[in-house]
Amino acid sequence: MQVLTTIATFREARRKLGGSLGLVPTMGYLHEGHLSLVRRARAENDATAVWVFVNPTQFGPHEDFERYPRNEARDTALLEQEGVDMLFFPGLEEIYPRGFSTYVDVEGVTERLEGEFRPGHFRGVATVVAKFFNIMEPTRAYFGQKDAQQVVVIQKMVRDLNMDVEIVVCPTVREPDGLALSSRNVYLNPLERQAALVLYRSLCLAQARWAAGQRDARALRQEMTDLIKAEPLAHIDYVSIAHPETLEELSRIGETGLVSLAVRIGKTRLIDNVVLGKEIPIWLFMR
Repeated sequence: MQVLTTIATFREARRKLGGSLGLVPTMGYLHEGHLSLVRRARAENDATAVWVFVNPTQFGPHEDFERYPRNEARDTALLEQEGVDMLFFPGLEEIYPRGFSTYVDVEGVTERLEGEFRPGHFRGVATVVAKFFNIMEPTRAYFGQKDAQQVVVIQKMVRDLNMDVEIVVCPTVREPDGLALSSRNVYLNPLERQAALVLYRSLCLAQARWAAGQRDARALRQEMTDLIKAEPLAHIDYVSIAHPETLEELSRIGETGLVSLAVRIGKTRLIDNVVLGKEIPIWLFMR
């Protein structure tokens, strides 16, 4: 595996590589969810690249950029074991050099849900993803369904800017008890870890009610909210049932709907989602 830290060396390696390239974007501190994306990318491409970069422009002023978990040596070892061809591990100045002042704004789908609670977040996401697409020239890029709004934003950016990359969305990977894998799960103490299962339980409730014929989105949101509020350590940012492409809130659920939520467990903010009416499994056991 080549470990590359500059744009120039990565571009040189990419030119020599040829063929299709599957890209897995990450902020590091890898878990089984990331590795499942790597395996999918390896299966579908001639070569696989991973970027590890904790992107400061997608963090707000009071968020966890400084304490976000990092372990470069562990990440490198895991990716080497998975047979990744290229690991791009750039420093901050390589991506945002002195004088950097150009950003990508995706309008509409960034203004609600995460965009409402994390102003500027998707500006940072879209900018860094656009930069990496330009640097790395992937054939396909692999993202997890857990970050559903991020996927919608990136898909729109790719369409609107005619980027030559296919976005592949992979199912959420979960712990055996249902908690969606996240690098931020390490923040949870044992009591908080148990309390965090309320996110999964509320999504299961939504699936069960929908399967039984419930189509009133307002009533379903209220049921989910009541369930979460019964957990003393949980504090809701939002519970949403929205159109899966526009992210506009639904009053009545048609053939499909994106059920998503953001909940703070203690000081840790967690997100999760399911898509109603599609063959996307909510329960994936770890390997």
